[in-house]
This record gives sequence, C-alpha cells and structure tokens, in this order.
Amino acid sequence: MKVYDAAAIRNVAVVGHGGCGKTQLVSAMLFVAGAVNRLGKVDEGTTITDFDEEEIARKHTLSSSLAYAEWQKTKINIIDTPGFANFLSDAKAALRVAEGAIVCVDAVAGVEVQTEKLWEEAAALNLPRIVVANRLERERASLERTLESLHRDCAREIIPIQLPLGEERAFTGVVDLVRMTALTFASDGSGKMTEGDIPAALADRAAKAREELIEMVAEADEQLMEKFFSEGTLTQDELTQGLRTATQSGKIFPLVCSSGMHAIGIQPLLDAIVTYVPSPIEREFPAVTESGDASTIKASDSPPYTAFVWKTIADPFAGRITMLRVISGTLKQDSNVHNQTRDSAERFGHLLVLQGKTQTQVPELKAGDLGAVAKLKDTRTSDVLAEKSTKVKIPEITFPEAVLAYAIEPKSRGDEDKISGSMHRLQEEDPSISYTRDPQTHELLLAGQGQLHIEVTVAKLKRRFGVEVNLKPPRIPYRETITVATEAHGRHKKQTGGHGQFGDCKIKVEPLPRGSDFEFVDDIFGGSIPRQYVPAVEKGIQDSRMRGYLAGYPMVDFRATVIDGSFHPVDSNELSFKMAGSLAFKDAMTRARPTILEPIMNVEVYAPSDYAGDLMGDLNGRRGRISGMDTRGINTVIRAQVPMAEMLTYEQHLTSATGGRGTYHMEFSHYDEVPQHAQAKIIAAAKAERGQEAVEEV
Repeated sequence: MKVYDAAAIRNVAVVGHGGCGKTQLVSAMLFVAGAVNRLGKVDEGTTITDFDEEEIARKHTLSSSLAYAEWQKTKINIIDTPGFANFLSDAKAALRVAEGAIVCVDAVAGVEVQTEKLWEEAAALNLPRIVVANRLERERASLERTLESLHRDCAREIIPIQLPLGEERAFTGVVDLVRMTALTFASDGSGKMTEGDIPAALADRAAKAREELIEMVAEADEQLMEKFFSEGTLTQDELTQGLRTATQSGKIFPLVCSSGMHAIGIQPLLDAIVTYVPSPIEREFPAVTESGDASTIKASDSPPYTAFVWKTIADPFAGRITMLRVISGTLKQDSNVHNQTRDSAERFGHLLVLQGKTQTQVPELKAGDLGAVAKLKDTRTSDVLAEKSTKVKIPEITFPEAVLAYAIEPKSRGDEDKISGSMHRLQEEDPSISYTRDPQTHELLLAGQGQLHIEVTVAKLKRRFGVEVNLKPPRIPYRETITVATEAHGRHKKQTGGHGQFGDCKIKVEPLPRGSDFEFVDDIFGGSIPRQYVPAVEKGIQDSRMRGYLAGYPMVDFRATVIDGSFHPVDSNELSFKMAGSLAFKDAMTRARPTILEPIMNVEVYAPSDYAGDLMGDLNGRRGRISGMDTRGINTVIRAQVPMAEMLTYEQHLTSATGGRGTYHMEFSHYDEVPQHAQAKIIAAAKAERGQEAVEEV
C-alpha cells in the first residue's frame, strides 16, 4: 500500500439519516474507484463498511467504519457513519477527524431528523460540505422537493452543480453544470460512464441552473462579483476555482446527484471530493493551548508527531484496535510513542490502514492520514499521542450521557464473572454506554442512548464474547422514612437450658431532613445498659432499617436514640441486645407513620417548538413539575422534575410523539414522598415479589 503525503489526502465522513443509502453509496465509491472488485449490496450483507454481524442482520450501520479509495492520484479516506439517533455520537466523532462532510439525503424523503442534527454538528466544526441527493432511481424521487427541504432545514447556500438525466427508474446519469456536459452511466451497475452533449430537452433548464450557480459563486467573492457585474459571466477557470474556494470556506455547499444502488453519478462525486474538499494541509486541525485558548496544528511530515485517537474497536481475536488521525509528524511501525493524555509510554507494532475489517500493514503513516494500530496498553478514545515537549492539547470527544437503563442478569451463573470484563471492552469501543451496579438494589445496570442501543450492546456481548444476558426494567431505588417522632420499647427474652438470652432497650426515633440518611445517638446514663452492648442495639436497628418496614426498602432520614434499658448479669449478651434493637425499631414503626420516598430526576427535553405544548402536558401527566423553558432557534428546551418511575418508558414516547426529533437527558435530583395512592401499589408489588421469592426458595 502506497504511503500518501498530506497534500494528496482527502478525509471525508459520509453522514445522514438512517436509511438514506450512505453505506450503499460508500460501497459504490469503493467499487468505481477500483478499491474492491464487486459492488457490495446492503441487502445481501456484502458491503465493505457494514461488516459486523449485527449490522448485516439489521441492514443498518451501527458503528463508524473506515475505508479508502485511490482516485486521481489522491487517497480518499471514507468514514461510513451510523444515522440513527442512538448511535449519533459515533458520527460526531468521525466529523472531528474529517476535512469535509458528505451529507447524504434520500431523494424521496428529503431532509430527515438526523440530517438536521448532523448538518448542525458539521456547521459547528466549520466543515466544508458536499450534499448528495441519493437514491434518485426510486419511485417518487425528486431533486426539486429534496432541494426545497434542504433550503428550508439546512442552508439556502446549497446549490446543485448537477441535474439528473431522467427521473425515477429512468434516471441514467447527470448533467455537469460546471463543465456543461452530460454523463450517462451503464444500466448494469458496472459504473461505466459515457460523456456526451446535453440533451436538447434539458438545454434551457441546464443553462438557467448554470447561471444561478455562477451568480452564487460570484456573490461569495468580491473580485468575482466585480467581474460578474462588468462582464455578466465568469470564465470556466474562475467558476471552478471560485466554487472550490467558496466550498472550502463554507459559503457554498455544492449538491450532486447519485444512485448508490446502480453506481450512477459516482465518478463525478469522487471528482468533487478531490476538487472541493480541502486537504489536511489546507485545513489546520483544531486544538487548544495549555491556557485553554483556541489554536490549530499544521499538517507537516516533520517532527514533532501528534496523533488523535477518535475510535476504539474491541476485537475478540485481535484485541483492542486503536483508530487514529495523524495530525502532524510521521508515525512509524515498531516505534515508541508517548500518550500525552495519560502520561504513559506505548509501543507501536504494525501500523494499519483499514478497508472495513480488512487490515493492511504500512511502514508509516504521514500527517493528515487515518490509520490504526493494534494492542496498545493504555490508550483509549480521545487520547492524544504526542512528544512530551508538545504543549498544544486537543479537546476530547464529548459523548452524551446515557438516558435509558436496563437491569441485566446472566443466563448462566458461569457468565457472571465474564460480564464485567466483556462490558469493559465494549465501553472502550462505545463510551456512550455505561455499566454499573446499583448500590441499593444490587442489580447490574446497562445504560445507553435508547432501547435499540442497549439491544445492540447485548447482541455484541453474545456474538463477540459468548455472554448471554436477560434484560429487564431496573428496580426503582425507593426508600422509606418516618414522618413523626415516637418512643418504642424492645425486649428479647429467651430461656433455655443453661444460660438464657436477655436484652431490653428503649429508643426514641425522630425524622431528619432529606438526605440525612441515618443517625444513632447513645443517650444512656447510669449504666442501665452496659457500654459494650450499645453498639449491638445500633446494629439491630441498622439491620432492620435496611430491610425496611412498608415494602422492603431501606429506611432513611431519621435519628434513633437509645435512652434506657435493662440487662441481666448472666443472660445478657451482644446477640440479645441486637435482637432487642431490632424489636424496638419494629415497635417504633407502628407509630412513626412511615412513608415511601422515590427518586426525582432533573429532566431536560429538547424538541421543535411545535411539540412543546403536548410534551409539557405529557410531563405533567407523569407527575412532573415544569420548572422552566427556553427557546433555541426552532427548538424549545423544557426543564422539569419528574419521578424516575415515570421516566422508564419516556424515550419510546418522545420518539413517537416528535417523529424522532426530540431528545432528552436526566440526572438525579433528590428524594420526595410518593403519593398515597401510588404507595399502595408499590407495597402490593413488594409483597407479591417477596411471596414469589419464598415460593422459589421452597
């Protein structure tokens, strides 16, 4: 494999809503460029970039993957990204290491939810963008409707540099508005292209579209604007160079037409990437100084080296595969490098370039290139590899907080130990999932961006690591507390042959503010209980409070004070006073008016303003309290406090109610009392569960 200099490299991320044909388009690009010898099909599971078994089974991209093609003596690194909301963090990570975004839009559906989100992400990174109106061979496909939705939802500066030849099934090629020529493609999917004159029926439309293109290019540059006003047009070179400059500066977003399924329009797309997307030399990599000020790093093959890890793959056979972007310098195989983020040493073995899952060894990776290395010890996603003298830092990739959690339990006991190690490796690959043990319910919790995300993670556990688990909704970590102060008495007396058992104590319980947990006070005077037995009373209360009184949940936010008692010089011991403390606690609960507390979550919902009223009504119906709302562009942010129990099914509802346009995140706020009508259901469910456990034990 040839090693390319930065000037001859183009890094592009292919992004768009799930199902718009990105993977099929990438497959066609690789085939037409000669990187592979057959046109892979998503439906047949033969594409290069969807190689994971789960992706093949679901026919959707679930994780970003890397491929490359050589075109016009240029290496094009292509990152195929997922388009579903649950996996969008992977697409955003890919945009961080690309010089341009190929925004794929279904010519039937037009702009969809994730198209908007990824367009905004690319805009935030100031990335040049080429728009692809894809799947123009389908029924009801329309460039006009697609362009209308793009202008409405993305940018008015999107301008076609091609027109389609034919419509729907008759789509056979494109009219190149820059060179004013017609490009016709073979109908057998071979991608073979024939160049010819523009059909007479399209001549007037093409001439008008070219004039609109020239005007927009002229508007993006003052000198070209003067030339346009004085002469009424631009030369071919001025148009080409002006379009290139305007695209790279984000003033114009050229649109091309294609059919990934039939390999139509692929050569012009590859030409556009080489021509209009900047090389790593022309676009410096964003960074920050030690003081936090914005900075950049130039792509240069000379030392010092800097590389950024944008993705990690957990391969059960090859181990950890670290995917990186060389920002400056040259990385060589069998060399020692320094992990700036963790201040640790690493050693490179073989350097790799990736064609999907196929790995090819290369002697070195130069500035601007994307590659990989296997079996690094400590390096993780977002880490920076750089010489110790390097002071510039690269901001970490921000991964969203998990919004939905499920409890998981192994199907076989032998898998319990394997779960932790396997989940740790999957977390390295996908930092947007979390795996924890609830300290109260002791359940293993798997949290992610949504139900699909969690299901895919569970499927990876089984396919890659042979660990099978059952998913179930997590138990809500309810707690119990008291509402009034009272005094209670506990006496444990048992006489058997020989020594008996005797313990006697009086306690006072009183409520504490929320979040106080539990306090124990020794208020014994005069030796009514020997000092060595007081800790046993506390232990008896502690054991009983952790088992709860109403529904088996821990009792919190109260103080227990031992105030009196009695003992027997022979029969008293620690066990007796532990039992007495437990009995005193139970006696107190009969008069302390215990109640159940539930976790309340701070919730923020982001959705288009059109849905705000319905969403607020739904949150109110979930016993939520609206605390405020803001408008951000066309979106509204609703802030509320909602019981955790009411949020377990919220993701599915929000997706359905907003057509996938809404997102939310939540975090724990505090505990609050459960309404009485809901408490009865919780207590009944707890009794039923305990009854079931008793039956299983028998």
